[in-house]
Amino acid sequence: MLRPNVLHDLPRVRAECAPDSWALLGDTRLSYADLAAQVEALAHYLAGQYAPGSRVGVLAWNSNEYLILIYACSAAGLVLVPLNTRLAMAEWQYQLRSTRPGLLVYGAEFKAQSVELAAELEFECAQIDSLVLLGARGSGSPLPLVTPDSPVWVLHTSGSTGKPKGAMLTHRSFLAGLESAAQGRPVLETDVYLYPFPLFHVSAHNVFLQHRHGAAVWLLPGFDADRVLSLCEQGQVSTLSLAPTMLAMLLDHPRYSPEKLKGVRAIGYGASAMPLPLMQTLLSTLDIELSQSYGMTELSGSISFLMPDDHREGLTDASIMRSVGRPVKGVEVTVRNDQGDVLPTGSIGEVCVAADQCMTGYWERPHETESAIGAGFLRTGDLGVFDDRGYLTLADRKKDMIISGGENVASREVEDILAAHEAVKQVAVVGLPHERWGEIVCACLVLRRAVEAGELDDFCRTQLAAFKCPKRYVTLELLPLNASGKIDKPALRQALLDQSLS
Repeated sequence: MLRPNVLHDLPRVRAECAPDSWALLGDTRLSYADLAAQVEALAHYLAGQYAPGSRVGVLAWNSNEYLILIYACSAAGLVLVPLNTRLAMAEWQYQLRSTRPGLLVYGAEFKAQSVELAAELEFECAQIDSLVLLGARGSGSPLPLVTPDSPVWVLHTSGSTGKPKGAMLTHRSFLAGLESAAQGRPVLETDVYLYPFPLFHVSAHNVFLQHRHGAAVWLLPGFDADRVLSLCEQGQVSTLSLAPTMLAMLLDHPRYSPEKLKGVRAIGYGASAMPLPLMQTLLSTLDIELSQSYGMTELSGSISFLMPDDHREGLTDASIMRSVGRPVKGVEVTVRNDQGDVLPTGSIGEVCVAADQCMTGYWERPHETESAIGAGFLRTGDLGVFDDRGYLTLADRKKDMIISGGENVASREVEDILAAHEAVKQVAVVGLPHERWGEIVCACLVLRRAVEAGELDDFCRTQLAAFKCPKRYVTLELLPLNASGKIDKPALRQALLDQSLS
């Protein structure tokens, strides 16, 4: 089988060797031959309307048409700018004003906002299903030459350290990310993969990983525990990706029983570490392979995996489960100090990555680009440490490190301790301003049961230095999540600040 060189090679290559195999499932089904034909038709249409390198914004829920558009833009030499559907109008305006697309493609649910955006910022807009139909009419222009180094995505980061930055990914970097992902999450041609995350997020590389290896994909517009459980129960899913928070919701569903997941062979997760009790439940009640990935937008996906065997060993070795696994082959991962020097095993520093899958830079942000990749490797912003077995453990995000009374407190260390308390269902630790100490440690909790006054404090003090123990506990019904299923610490911190000021 031919090796893909550009993103849109994926459906074309599979159509040549297995044309009748299913590529997309759901309300409508497409074989690889059908998918490749629709992609080519839409690509010719787009090539007749927009010059190579033009940006195309997308504001839509997941759909088969969305995936067709992604491949078609790739074939037409266009650069896709997916928009987070959860943002406010002002945030969409900022990202579109920055990237200046020639076209905004929208789902029916976002028609009013998209028409308003197009009128204000002076670009064209089209509804996604209508655009795909236009392509099917067969008119258009010849396709341009697209090379592995042509840009294919501008994916905006979460913006937790300021305004969102658009990470520029090429065909080469994105496909290199798929090769790394294949090492951590092997795909069978017979797999049916369920994807509940948004296509505007870098976790979408898992969808293209399936097409790289000939599996079928079932896209969901979002995570719905009842819908996921029903599809698994009907035997229509063999692999899926879920955040640990989603897995917990699935197991807490009133209709859940292990029998309903008997057809699922593998679950991949990321966004955060899996709590040990949840992992113990999964491995003791299901015949299933678990894998955890570590990566980010700037890396076109993942670069390190905690493999199924690691999870089984982790049942008796908690240090393994605190890690994000070992880096994959072909990726150089180092831990460095602020001066860029590589630190020895056992030393905490910033995780840095050199690999083909690294972004080429941030869209029109030269200073941030130089800071991130100017030294020949990507500074991830994560603090981590390697052990002598090669496992990488993240201490914290640099920006999430709490400095209280001059002492550094890693929020994740405190979270790991609190998560082990049987009354704690979910926890997020943030730093809040304090006149005397600079910052104090604040633990935000979702509880399984009520706790006695001082119970959690006593629990922490037996395992943490006094300066690391939370000075404030906040009990919530839910913790806010971002689009990737991670706990949204910036939103949580801001809500606490707003509350204290009100």
